[in-house]
Amino acid sequence: MSNQGMDNTARTEARLTELEIKASFAEDLLEQLNQTIYRQQQHIDQLTQAVQQLRQQLPRPGDGEGAARNLRDELPPHY
Repeated sequence: MSNQGMDNTARTEARLTELEIKASFAEDLLEQLNQTIYRQQQHIDQLTQAVQQLRQQLPRPGDGEGAARNLRDELPPHY
């Protein structure tokens, strides 16, 4: 085999190795991004559940508690 043929083979192997390294880094990055998205979705689900619980605690109009209030009724007794 000639020197030129060996050079081409060596260059091809080097390029292949470089591509394999890049692919490996890309796979790692993709896995990290997937984990980040998973954690964010869990957090969003927790926040959504908390908002739903808070909404359930709010008085509903027509329950008597949601009726118009007189602000004077809310003054502290020393006024």
